[in-house]
Amino acid sequence: MNQNENKVRGLGLCSGGLDSILSAVILRNQGLEVEWITFETPFFSSEKAREASLQVNIPLTVRHITDIYLKMLKNPHCGYGQHMNPCLDCHSLMFELAGEFMVENGFDFLFSGEVLGQRPMSQTRSSLRYVEKHSGMAGYIIRPLSAKLLSESIPEQKGWVDRNLLLELSGRSRKPQMRLAEAFGITRYPNPAGGCLLTDVGYSARLKDLFRYQDSYRETEFHLLKYGRHLRLDDGSKLIIGRTQNENDRLLEYLDSGKDTVVKTHYYPGPTAVMPGFNGNRESLLKAAAICAGYSKAPSGNPVSVHIQEPSGEYMLQVVPMAPQEIRELII
Repeated sequence: MNQNENKVRGLGLCSGGLDSILSAVILRNQGLEVEWITFETPFFSSEKAREASLQVNIPLTVRHITDIYLKMLKNPHCGYGQHMNPCLDCHSLMFELAGEFMVENGFDFLFSGEVLGQRPMSQTRSSLRYVEKHSGMAGYIIRPLSAKLLSESIPEQKGWVDRNLLLELSGRSRKPQMRLAEAFGITRYPNPAGGCLLTDVGYSARLKDLFRYQDSYRETEFHLLKYGRHLRLDDGSKLIIGRTQNENDRLLEYLDSGKDTVVKTHYYPGPTAVMPGFNGNRESLLKAAAICAGYSKAPSGNPVSVHIQEPSGEYMLQVVPMAPQEIRELII
């Protein structure tokens, strides 16, 4: 046990969901000191964890881990789930990083809100064991909601945590957690829907395309994958077209004016389009301008002026709009 504090200290991995909240409250009700850590990348945010921290008054540390996460994401040891989600290796990495923080800051163990059998890939008995082994934290991870169904952890063996006050939940039903929340007076918590973009079919397809055609990436490019229609024009050229005003604004928010090209029709209302890291291929630029014009209010069949804003300057192109049905095979 931590020799510098009178209380046993637990560090929880927090997603911000109800299970995370309950696991922390159960341990806190034993008189233990609990805090949370959460991680963020362009693929998942810390927003829900921040909200949970404020609601139940548990201190939260937020760590941005994009660089180290990408190394794992490009080549996960256990591969991917249904899409680009490397769930087992993702969880192992997070527990490994949390374990480092635990040691550096005098915590005695880690905990999480995982429930045995709740998720078919990442919360089976073998998956939980894999994560413990590969995180380097075997024996020091407690899952309070299912602890009685799992092997006794070192903190339980040493009497730091009372195993009798932990639970034995399993399966996908949320009813036991909802009853607990009511008993604890927890009235606000998010729906259990996952917040990881790597489980999204559309986002995953765009990410695969990015990995296929590029060897290096800016973090903003992963944010750009969230918005608009994405079209692959050639090996070095991609076009992103906003579908709404909000998406137009987001594309410009994540724009790198020193590397990206903006395409927009002149005179006629239309979408904002971005070519990230455009390589200067003239044919692809003309095609991008024609596609952008095709999604605008410009009349078909006649030349249209399209404004091009490159890192090196601005100018106009004259193109004939391409109708959306002509470019379906280019959509990622």
